[in-house]
Amino acid sequence: MGFHELEENLIDMVKEQQAKLGFRPEVIRLYYPVSTLNHFFGTDDTPERMEERLQELGVHTKDTLGAVQVTAKGDRFCIKIPEEGSVFVHEQMKGREFIQGLVELVGRHGCSLDEIRELFLKWSEYAVFEEIEDGDFDWAFHFADGIPDRYYYCFKDEGCHLIYHRFLPEDYEELL
Repeated sequence: MGFHELEENLIDMVKEQQAKLGFRPEVIRLYYPVSTLNHFFGTDDTPERMEERLQELGVHTKDTLGAVQVTAKGDRFCIKIPEEGSVFVHEQMKGREFIQGLVELVGRHGCSLDEIRELFLKWSEYAVFEEIEDGDFDWAFHFADGIPDRYYYCFKDEGCHLIYHRFLPEDYEELL
């Protein structure tokens, strides 16, 4: 656990951003609360201890995302991915990926939950659909076997369109 899982999540976040906004070779800043970072490392670090831990992140990502930099303000962390990292992620996206299909579908006017269910089932027979009664979201979809990804996608019907938020399984559990 730790640096590898965080690196994979950073790559996934950049993929999602590129699916939504398109590709540009650019610096990307991603923000994480200390609680989420603790999930990657299996720790209960204070913000100060996590900041120390993450000073080594750039060493672990130099061959993929480049020498990322980490700054912190309170319990919120900014991970700055250099331009070469956005290029690396773009070059890794060979063929269609699940997140691309989801972003396109949700971005289409009139998208329905049934269409999103169909997309999940197209990617895996192990798709799980759970109704949520917490007020913030209506449904949570995920893949029981973690393939094609391990995230929980929480959907809310806003009346004229659907929105979603993607959570790590550990963050989703805390949401409930």
